[in-house]
Amino acid sequence: MSTNGTLGIAILSGILNAISSPSAHDSPSPSGTATPTGNQEQQEIPTGVPSRFIACVTRDASAKRVKSALSSHLSSIRILRNQNLKGVQEADVVILGCKPKNLKDGILREKGMRDALKGKLLISILAGTSVESVEENIYGSVLSAAKDPIAEGRCRVVRVMPNTASLIRSSMTVIADSTPPLSPTQSALVTWILSRIGRVVHLPPYMMDAATALCGSGPAFFALMLEAMADGAVAMGLPRAEAQTMAAQTMKGTAEMVLNGQHPALLREQVCTPGGCTAGGLQVLEDGKSHRRTVDDLHVVVVIRPVL
Repeated sequence: MSTNGTLGIAILSGILNAISSPSAHDSPSPSGTATPTGNQEQQEIPTGVPSRFIACVTRDASAKRVKSALSSHLSSIRILRNQNLKGVQEADVVILGCKPKNLKDGILREKGMRDALKGKLLISILAGTSVESVEENIYGSVLSAAKDPIAEGRCRVVRVMPNTASLIRSSMTVIADSTPPLSPTQSALVTWILSRIGRVVHLPPYMMDAATALCGSGPAFFALMLEAMADGAVAMGLPRAEAQTMAAQTMKGTAEMVLNGQHPALLREQVCTPGGCTAGGLQVLEDGKSHRRTVDDLHVVVVIRPVL
């Protein structure tokens, strides 16, 4: 496997930890209706999981970062600096984890790259970049949906979108459905790999912009809400450090209850008592149209993303 970038390091760390001690990463399955996979839930290691790993970097500083982050697994990793072609040639699965601008700059148009990618699985974690964009960048054209890329001598591109919580293995990752569908072996492998860094859902490609607004931009929005809660507590006399910890743990606990099956509306009602302080606080938020503004906020992100 060949990988690069911060998220690439997070994914690689998750895979190596899972292979070295599979039982250490089990957790209950979540509820849901969109083909979710639990946070590193117990899964058999599927066929095709690589046993050797290559990290492709461009700078010495990046190589040092990889060595530091994966210090307990260095015997399984080879680091290549400015040798992307060599890394891809030796890999069976490639995780494309560079910045989107690097794609436009021709990172996949290097001489020999097409041949190196032939018949391989290319997992793209490039934000806001469709499968078609990656294919066109490599081959100069996009295959019709009826044609199998592997049969046509190409690689198989899969679009996925982790978020920044991958760094602590709590990502909400979205995998775009492929057309034609991946083989059962390929699908199991992609799902297993991404499950090493958090939860996974599979959605149609046309939903990826909305998913990016919710899961990709979401951590920034939740951080703003958390900061506001902590600021309010500080204004009432709580120390800053304790207020931030309390706000974060309260948000985390609420999220865990929802993931365990509680509907947010029912959870909200359970906390409220008639005439109580929580009901009063909710009334202020509702008068300020916070719910409507949050919905509008996500809509703006989806609208702005294609423009960018």
